[in-house]
Amino acid sequence: MKETTQRVIDQTAPKHLVDHNLVPETVVPGVIYEKRPARNLQGEVVPGLYNAWIWLDNPKQYNSYTTDMVKGLILAFRAASCARDVATVVFTAVGDKAFCTGGNTKEYAEYYAGNPQEYRQYMRLFNDMVSAILGCDKPVVCRVNGMRIGGGQEIGMAADFTVAQDLANFGQAGPKHGSAAIGGATDFLPVMIGCEQAMVSGTLCEPFSAHKAYRLGISSQIVPALKVDGKFVANPLVITDRYLDEFGRIIHGEFKTGDELAAGKELLKRGEIDLSLLDEAVEKLCAKLISTFPECLTKSFEELRKPKLDAWNRNKENSRAWLALNMMNEARTGFRAFNEGNKDTSREIEFTDLRQALAVGTPWTPELIESLMPGAK
Repeated sequence: MKETTQRVIDQTAPKHLVDHNLVPETVVPGVIYEKRPARNLQGEVVPGLYNAWIWLDNPKQYNSYTTDMVKGLILAFRAASCARDVATVVFTAVGDKAFCTGGNTKEYAEYYAGNPQEYRQYMRLFNDMVSAILGCDKPVVCRVNGMRIGGGQEIGMAADFTVAQDLANFGQAGPKHGSAAIGGATDFLPVMIGCEQAMVSGTLCEPFSAHKAYRLGISSQIVPALKVDGKFVANPLVITDRYLDEFGRIIHGEFKTGDELAAGKELLKRGEIDLSLLDEAVEKLCAKLISTFPECLTKSFEELRKPKLDAWNRNKENSRAWLALNMMNEARTGFRAFNEGNKDTSREIEFTDLRQALAVGTPWTPELIESLMPGAK
């Protein structure tokens, strides 16, 4: 810092600053809030400036968020917004398997299933969490350390930037597990990747690679995370070296098949996961963001968020009400199936059985739900 600038600070900075946080700093299990020194484009620490790193810390359950974790995220984004010395927010998670897979299905199945009045209150918190990300006074970078699925995809898309390690998968899960992706995905996806691809993701629920996410425009940068024999290699499970097949279809970022997929899996087993390039990319993006006029930057990202904000604010209350009522039948069934099932019995119901029952007017009863559980005879 120049001596003249330091002199101005010493002479004019107030001795007391008002605290604009709603509550004192609070530690919430499952959420980590830390301030890391900001760096400039040369990689040097900038004294007095920080980036707030907000971590989901539930790796044993693929960083799915519990009710308490939702509260913690709301408080963390509020704290980052109010912190005068924070330049950028990095939103990420512990480990290398998952950024987030959405709401905690164990909690959904064991507490909220069949309790629409309780789930409606939970969804109020969920709405506030998404709004806290969309309304954060600092730019938000989603550091995708692993799969970003379901509600994890929704809260990730609420961020301003996505930087991902290229082994991560993206996607929705709603209609496969008794819900609909109306916690943000149906608002954000058409804006971000177009109506057709949004329809594919939101209804078929087929996960897609980080390379495809980059191609579709849902990620601004991807970096390798697999190290084999000391060298970084691109995700060996996806097609990364050509763009068109013999029919002229874009296949860059699609998953390999057959012998190519088998060979990719073998290479994956030989390697190790290293997220150092991901951290470098995130730090570099944060450095670029501090090399701007702060109020001009704030106004820019506030305006650029408006297409997502407009869609979100138009639909979030309707969605909250529908999701609550859905806990009486399909969500009650789907979340229980996921929670009680396993790899052997499946975590999904037999969908044709349900459709056949409904086709002849069978009512939703506890007996019907029990008959649809994985492993039921």
